Amino acid sequence: MPIGPARMSLLDHLGELRMRLVRIVVCLIIAACVFYLATPTITQLLLMPVSEFIPKDANGQAALNVFGAFDAFQVRFTLALWTAAVATAPVILWQLLAFFLPALKPRERKWFVPTFAVAVFLFLFGVVFCYFIILHPAFEFLTDQASGFATILPEADKWIDIILKFELGFGCAFELPLIVFYLVIFNVIPYAKLRASWRIVYIVLLTFSAVITPDASPVTMMLMFAAMLALYELSLLAARIGLKKRIERQEARKKQDELEAAEAKEEFVRMKQAAQRHFWGDEEER
Repeated sequence: MPIGPARMSLLDHLGELRMRLVRIVVCLIIAACVFYLATPTITQLLLMPVSEFIPKDANGQAALNVFGAFDAFQVRFTLALWTAAVATAPVILWQLLAFFLPALKPRERKWFVPTFAVAVFLFLFGVVFCYFIILHPAFEFLTDQASGFATILPEADKWIDIILKFELGFGCAFELPLIVFYLVIFNVIPYAKLRASWRIVYIVLLTFSAVITPDASPVTMMLMFAAMLALYELSLLAARIGLKKRIERQEARKKQDELEAAEAKEEFVRMKQAAQRHFWGDEEER
């Protein structure tokens, strides 16, 4: 799948965009049809971290419940579509890159391709982190709330939906290091200001953690906040290492500004005292 030429007419661009979108849709449809047949196995893999909180069937596998005539089809179709999107992600990403890359300058490509690769890695890392670290304690807390007064009947659509939201939420949240790194790289927000405003940043991260977690439980929120806090500090460390000279200049400039402000304040105090002495001296002479 070659990358098109950089200079094309508007109609040629629209034609190429249509071609690449058709390829993406066809790949998604074929993959979704294949994975639809494998949804029982995919469901068991998806439920593995929380299987101890779900009743088992005769074969010892997690058994979910559906209560509507079309619920089973809806759940299987949704799961097959998401799995197809993940499985065909290399094709989708390549088609998108092949469309946009010709419009970028060589210097911009130098930054764009590694950034794109890091973004994909961070998203996948967030999904894996959620699967192995977050899902079990989150569902343990949620299911414990029913003890003593209710029996949990796990509905297939709700359980799979919330697990997918967990995975997507953590995948998106783990893009934070890339965002912070480029804010510092392009001097949108200086490193010194981010470091000095840590209280505000922490409150923003805590609020974001509360909003993005689908269950709104304190356990999940605090786990998300701890992960984002660690990522934020690591991203600042990476930015400091990568931009050591610029950060040193920023810190030196900040110290110089503080020194000049202190000197100006001292000068103002001296002038004020001198004015007061002059005023009271004139009063005494009178």
